[in-house]
Amino acid sequence: MQNNVLILDFGSQYTQLIARRVRELNIFCEIKPYNKLPEDLSSFKAVILSGSPFSVRAEDAPHPDLSRIKGHKPLLAVCYGAQYLVHFNGGSVAKSNTREYGRANLSYINSEDPFFESISEGSQVWMSHSDTIKDLPKNTSVLASTQDVEYAAYKFDNESTYGIQFHPEVYHTKDGKKLLENFLVKIAGLEQTWTPDTFVDVTVAELKQRIGTDKVILGLSGGVDSTVAAVLLHKAIGKNLYCIFVNNGLLRKNEFEEVLEQYHDMGLNVKGVDASERFLSALNGESDPEKKRKIIGRVFIEVFDDEAHLVDDVKWLAQGTIYPDVIESVSVTGGPSATIKSHHNVGGLPDFMKLKVVEPLKMLFKDEVRRVGKSMAIGDERLGRHPFPGPGLAIRILGDITREKVAILQEVDYIFIKGLRDWGLYDEVWQAGAMLLPVDSVGVMGDERTYEKCVALRAVESTDGMTADWVNLPYEFLQKVSNDIINKVPGVNRVVYDISSKPPATIEWE
Repeated sequence: MQNNVLILDFGSQYTQLIARRVRELNIFCEIKPYNKLPEDLSSFKAVILSGSPFSVRAEDAPHPDLSRIKGHKPLLAVCYGAQYLVHFNGGSVAKSNTREYGRANLSYINSEDPFFESISEGSQVWMSHSDTIKDLPKNTSVLASTQDVEYAAYKFDNESTYGIQFHPEVYHTKDGKKLLENFLVKIAGLEQTWTPDTFVDVTVAELKQRIGTDKVILGLSGGVDSTVAAVLLHKAIGKNLYCIFVNNGLLRKNEFEEVLEQYHDMGLNVKGVDASERFLSALNGESDPEKKRKIIGRVFIEVFDDEAHLVDDVKWLAQGTIYPDVIESVSVTGGPSATIKSHHNVGGLPDFMKLKVVEPLKMLFKDEVRRVGKSMAIGDERLGRHPFPGPGLAIRILGDITREKVAILQEVDYIFIKGLRDWGLYDEVWQAGAMLLPVDSVGVMGDERTYEKCVALRAVESTDGMTADWVNLPYEFLQKVSNDIINKVPGVNRVVYDISSKPPATIEWE
């Protein structure tokens, strides 16, 4: 692709948000770790440098060679990136006397530069750094200041290289999207042609060329990602797509039967495989979250290998991997970002499978996947489905897994999710579920003392799961659901509601 933006990641928590903002402008972009700069830069018309938890003054600070970029391609350096260009081009960066964090207002703007076109003095920005620029390099000009930050924005003379100490990608920078548009469209000359319809046309054509008449096996989960991936592949190769929907024994109540029926109604070639006993036996006695994930991944691949052998001459395994999975997995080996937990759908296949991998959604964020699905006329019932973790209820049962615990959690989850639908709250929530905690608590039912399980309900609002806020569900709803769970699910006598945001918490508890 020739209409492309490269984002170099220095480990900032906001890097993916930069990519999302660029995509919202209908411009395609890719994130690469700072130390894995592509050898071929010809497809990139502009480059953005992210922020970082590092200081440019530190000995171990990220220090890439930008000689092929700076002065050759339009370059926007954000926060650490802006300080990096100053520090290594003759300017000076020093520790700030006070931490420059939070809201600020631009007290001066060079309105003649196209970067600040249609943006006025007083515009609110978001600062997040402990170092500050003290002196600009020669041949640079200040473009914006705040009351406390003299060099809030600057430009290298005679080249399209810009630096800003604030974050245009976050919500609190009110004109951040306009700034990115000014840089990418007016300065870099990028075309805003990245749309769902374009993605479908290009991807289907590429899949046809890449796969040809080969057979592909795809694991369906019932979720948005695998469903959209299946429809894309079906458009490209038709009957040569063989879909497998595996019951790992950790699905929601009635999900196996209901989802199979929906897929058949969509015209997909789907086979249901009930491997619940195989998964639950493999998980017996295991309580470590990462080991549970790895066991589920291993057994899943084993089941797939068995099913793949039943399809003559299958050559490909398709996966519904999406871009956040790819970015975080790449960061594990190449970038400075920390690994929070392993992704169940990212990683190499064992050699014995002998299958090539195709991932048609690997460059899309979750909201983009939904828009692509809508452009292909996939129904709202499938596209509006809340995300559900690949390991299923295994990572919502804290501690070891038993059939009894799975049955309890399935009933609790069913009451919670049905309640959200009945009260018209389901579409206001991005993801919801229940967690079975590894504690028993004292209760009283009638005149008898009980010592039973505690469950935690979780409902969050988000765009792509990278950050999330807990949803302020009505007290009347929580009261009704809690009462229903305790009265209808034997073995549970206490219900709590999780009011943690991500970060610092994660959406799932394991």
